[in-house]
Amino acid sequence: MSEHIEHLEFQAETHQLLELMIHSVYSNKDTFLRELISNASDALDKLRLETFRDKDLQADTSDLHIELAVDRDNRVLTVRDNGIGMSRAEVVDLIGTLAKSGTAQLRKQLLEAKAGDQQQAEELIGQFGIGFYSTFMVADKVTLTTRKAGETTGTRWESQAGSSTYSIEELDEAPQGTSVSLHLKPSDDEDHLFDYTQEWKLREIVKKYSDFIAWPIRMDVERTVMDGEGEEKTEKKLVETQTLNSQKALWTRPRSEVSDEEYKEFYKHVSHAWDDPLEIIPMKAEGTFEYQALLFIPSHAPFDLFTREHKRGVQLYVRRVFIMDNCEELMPEYLRFVKGVVDAQDLSLNVSREILQQDRQIQMIRKRLVKKVLSTVKDLRNAEDKTKYQEFWKEFGRVLKEGLLSDIDNRETILGVSSFASTHSETELTSLAEYVERMPESQSAIYYMTGETRQQIENSPHIEAFKAKGLEVLVLTDPVDEMWVGSVTEFEGKPIVSIAKGEVDLETEDEKKESEALREQQEKDFADVLTWLRETLDADVKEVRLTNRLTTSPACIVGDVFDFTPMLERMYRASGQELPHSKRILELNPTHPLVTGLRDAFAKVSGEEEKPVELTETAELLYGTAVLAEGGELKDPAHFARVLADRLTRTL
Repeated sequence: MSEHIEHLEFQAETHQLLELMIHSVYSNKDTFLRELISNASDALDKLRLETFRDKDLQADTSDLHIELAVDRDNRVLTVRDNGIGMSRAEVVDLIGTLAKSGTAQLRKQLLEAKAGDQQQAEELIGQFGIGFYSTFMVADKVTLTTRKAGETTGTRWESQAGSSTYSIEELDEAPQGTSVSLHLKPSDDEDHLFDYTQEWKLREIVKKYSDFIAWPIRMDVERTVMDGEGEEKTEKKLVETQTLNSQKALWTRPRSEVSDEEYKEFYKHVSHAWDDPLEIIPMKAEGTFEYQALLFIPSHAPFDLFTREHKRGVQLYVRRVFIMDNCEELMPEYLRFVKGVVDAQDLSLNVSREILQQDRQIQMIRKRLVKKVLSTVKDLRNAEDKTKYQEFWKEFGRVLKEGLLSDIDNRETILGVSSFASTHSETELTSLAEYVERMPESQSAIYYMTGETRQQIENSPHIEAFKAKGLEVLVLTDPVDEMWVGSVTEFEGKPIVSIAKGEVDLETEDEKKESEALREQQEKDFADVLTWLRETLDADVKEVRLTNRLTTSPACIVGDVFDFTPMLERMYRASGQELPHSKRILELNPTHPLVTGLRDAFAKVSGEEEKPVELTETAELLYGTAVLAEGGELKDPAHFARVLADRLTRTL
């Protein structure tokens, strides 16, 4: 053993998190053992893979297993494996620090959950994946001994519960793999329900959480037998090694042979989640290339679903040999919430991510997985009981709609399973197919409007004429909606049209004939004031025109068909992309008193070269209110407020 023992401090946030763990922020402490066994299983998988990659690796793979050892007298539980092990640097990086973003947010949420809902606390722990630290819920001291396969020296790491420091030392000798010894807290549990030195308790936890682990989980068990015959018969204690788990990979078993509880526990293992899956998707393909898959749609979105740190993809196995976690090549970005396992039969074990990107079989598997997931969502949507679908869409609808941009091959399918808010109902969502069914015969397009909130859209001037005519408008408020509507132009032959872009024509042929004379007269009456407004507001607008899309508002701002919306411009600028200033179109309601009043006031001074300042201010206010009405931002809010205050003062 090395004489040099180094004492280091935890990161501040890690220490505070440990304090929360020590004081039991959630009730089900049994799961600490599941986390340790999962870590051990991963270490064995990685060693098997590394021996395939590196034929010269000096490692013993003759009897890979996980072992539980109990010292009941000293209340020590040890979980050991003979897997890949860790180097000293890896111990410091993975154990000494919490190398994960969002730690401060986790602490805050855990503190809130501690005072409230225990179930919420459990879900938060699982979401952040802090497995090793769960040991401090049951132990006063934790000792980790490890030696990386192929190396000659080992490492010992140790820390006391409540301590802000840990010790680490180099060992001259250590067995291959990792051993975690928990010096358990004193138990005042008379029924031994939470006594982790009891054989029955350890069996119960392994059966519940880790029965499907592919590696044997062994434990030495003491048994009392009778030895001898008749009066000479005596009790004799024997110790035998037993395997506690069945080692059956769930994805290789028919669904009829697997219980829902087994699926749920397997899901929690592969996803590191604490909720139950919303839907289970088993798959098996035979023929040109064979694979088996077991996929899960979660019931709740993880906290980091929309962050860069989020890891996506499913676990990849080849002939039940673990290859990699988070295989992104098997699942597109917009299905990043899907968890599970894919076990391919014909891939090379010595495979890298670069090879996977070019592998034809991986591409074909990916296509089939995507189609299966989307068909499952479609089945949920078409089911008589829509509860599951509604829950799915609430949690993952925004993510799925990203596929409308990135997955052209499945765009129609994604459109078909998507739901949208609309003016048809304030509470229920609609599909595009349902929208088309409700369209009157005279309506030729599917209308939508994007915005930040439903209230903003419903109060927008753009929607007034549609309300007046009873025409349904899709209400799109997710940020991704701003993106996909520019790429998806139609559904089942019906064009998808923004009511805030281009010119809107809602009149029938008969209505056009009846109003033709009136329109011509209005164009003539407003010609001069429209020209003056275009010149006056030249810095902000490229055109000023009359419209029939307004019924109660005096004006609105619209863009050309291919212009960016104000919200999309803000999104680009927020991401650091500067866009050139784009002029838009100011449309006026020719029947509104403010607009007719402006026309009449202009007519009185039309011969004057210098127009009164009040007239110019009215034009600025008219434009400014139109910008605000659509949720836009004024270039000079202070100037607008000053002009408005001055005008209001004159009316008093």
